[in-house]
Amino acid sequence: MLTAKQHELIRFIQQRLEETGISPSFEEMKSALDLKSKSGVHRLISALEERGFIRRLPNRARALEVLKNPEDALPAAVAPAADNDLTTASVVRIPASTMAQPEPANDVIELPLHGRIAAGAPIEALEGQSSLPVPAALLGPGDHYALEVSGDSMIEAGIFDGDFALIKRTSTARDGEIVVALVDNEEATLKYLHRDAGMVRLDPANSTYSPQIYQPGQVEVQGKLAGLLRRYH
Repeated sequence: MLTAKQHELIRFIQQRLEETGISPSFEEMKSALDLKSKSGVHRLISALEERGFIRRLPNRARALEVLKNPEDALPAAVAPAADNDLTTASVVRIPASTMAQPEPANDVIELPLHGRIAAGAPIEALEGQSSLPVPAALLGPGDHYALEVSGDSMIEAGIFDGDFALIKRTSTARDGEIVVALVDNEEATLKYLHRDAGMVRLDPANSTYSPQIYQPGQVEVQGKLAGLLRRYH
């Protein structure tokens, strides 16, 4: 499922290619989506590329190819955006009160299931109303919640698209731990956390993806990986 901004961008690229045969510039995409910086366009392009909707043609400037019709993935419902540079839907913060962990019944705990988390380029983390039954033995002490994984950038850590990440709620983590990182107060992603030369580096576990580097103030830890569930169909 695409976010509204991702859907809007791919339709704009597709329309421009049909009209002129040339990909729009980043400046044109920024203006068309009413963004305030090109960094937002870069993140949207990376997310669409990772999910197989577009690809960048090598050795050619302004060369994008649409691989998949955006109607294959309708935009997700989003919260109204504030008057700032939101490149995707606003993250709905998970209130502490909803994290209260119920008492286990028959060694099973119903964890709040709070939407999808990107294991690739950041996407929005949407608060959901559903729950996920989890064996109590998978969890230690503390408050937990679950997120469905989207993307393949953590496959070398054994985390695959469609897995359910079990997250212990915390605002702190050590270097090398897998965390839910909120970037620019708007997008969430699942990555290894590292602090390097005064910067925060979010590392994928897939050699085809590059690390994401941010200023410390751009990244907020919202939890760390405590376990993983996988359904076999």
